[in-house]
Amino acid sequence: MNCPNCGAPIDPNTKFCNACGTPIAQENTQGQTSTYNNTPFFTPENNQGAPAKPVNIQSRNIAVCIILSIVTCGIYGIIWFISMVNDINEVSENNGPSGGVVFLLSLVTCSIYMWYWMYKTGNDLNTAKKMRGLPEDSSASVLYLILSIVGLAIVSYALIQNELNRLAEDFGTTR
Repeated sequence: MNCPNCGAPIDPNTKFCNACGTPIAQENTQGQTSTYNNTPFFTPENNQGAPAKPVNIQSRNIAVCIILSIVTCGIYGIIWFISMVNDINEVSENNGPSGGVVFLLSLVTCSIYMWYWMYKTGNDLNTAKKMRGLPEDSSASVLYLILSIVGLAIVSYALIQNELNRLAEDFGTTR
């Protein structure tokens, strides 16, 4: 099967072309063909000049992540945090520090860097949404910051993971 836009070879189960990012028509169980999502990857007003890449991140069950974080006394929470940082860098096409670096900086600065990262994450998620033509949430940055300052960072993690799961479901590639 080839991409209808650029002609690149693609897997029949792929939702988006890996070469150009064009949504690929999927056939449903009744034999009808429909385009997976007609939302453009970018709009002219975002001045990106190129379509956003399909996201290649893993959708995670938030309840399981929270339970594992509690059961492992926070060890899984560290792994989850590092994974989220890397996923946010992926969806926002940001070349920021990796998850491990953000975790170490947060540890060394007694969470001050994590507060900065939480605020920045709201902006990065808005950038990812804007590149894909989705509505932005301007209050997310402040919400993530306030929750983490008052000791509810795990709630911020859950909210951020929810946004990442939405992007993975709507604009993800099959693995």
